Amino acid sequence: MSPLLLHLASESPRRREILKALGVRFSFAGVRIDESPVPAESPEEMVLRLASEKAAAAGDGTLRPVLGADTVVVLGEQLFGKPRGREDGLDMLRRLSGCTHRVVTGVALLSKAGMATALSSTDVRFRDISAEEAIAYWQSGEPQDKAGAYAIQGAGGVFVEEIRGSYSGVVGLPVFETARLLEAAGISILAGG
Repeated sequence: MSPLLLHLASESPRRREILKALGVRFSFAGVRIDESPVPAESPEEMVLRLASEKAAAAGDGTLRPVLGADTVVVLGEQLFGKPRGREDGLDMLRRLSGCTHRVVTGVALLSKAGMATALSSTDVRFRDISAEEAIAYWQSGEPQDKAGAYAIQGAGGVFVEEIRGSYSGVVGLPVFETARLLEAAGISILAGG
């Protein structure tokens, strides 16, 4: 069996599934950092900062690269992270209903060469969501730990009318950008690591 090539600074099952699909052997563990926005920080700056902080916090002293990621949903000037509870989640779905929002994901790779980052920004348009649909969706449990209170890869995908950009970026780990960072660090995706 080949050695682990990477450490993922996340417990997200979605990010793990994407890395597995790429054929990368990795370990994973979540990290706790302060995810509060910094005043006057753009969503792009915020997700790149948080992804970098996660990668740095998860460094285990080995030479293995560490991958961090952070995703936020942006509607106008409003940032939607994970909902704080039922009412917050239902409010997010109500506000996203019938609108186009952006999903911004930052990826950071800490390796012996230093910290490298990449950014993915995707426009997602929702159809109108009825109050009854939003409640039923919330009660399914799926949106409770997702930025913007929905999972595009799950039942939340029924709300998506159009997407312009990276589907995997909306899921939480943009494949194109992640693969480029890994390749630059010497981890070849298509050549089996």
